[in-house]
Amino acid sequence: MKDTPPDKSVQVRCPRLGHQIYFSYCRLENNGLPCFKVLDCWSSQFKVEDYMRGELSREEWEQVFERKPKPKMLSLIELIEQAKKRKK
Repeated sequence: MKDTPPDKSVQVRCPRLGHQIYFSYCRLENNGLPCFKVLDCWSSQFKVEDYMRGELSREEWEQVFERKPKPKMLSLIELIEQAKKRKK
């Protein structure tokens, strides 16, 4: 298994978005941090956990992978509020 992310010829299906995406999107999707699902989605393509541990600081790792996820309703409300602010 490879140690580095695949090139642009490889995509996986994103369970959150419902379509094919590149690793580069998953790597920065979360305000510059990886998506919390990146380890699940990309583990069949390369050693994603090893790669992410090398790329992220301890604090970033904990923020992305070790925090409890927000309840879905709270996340939706926050997204709506962000969209309202952007519209103004």
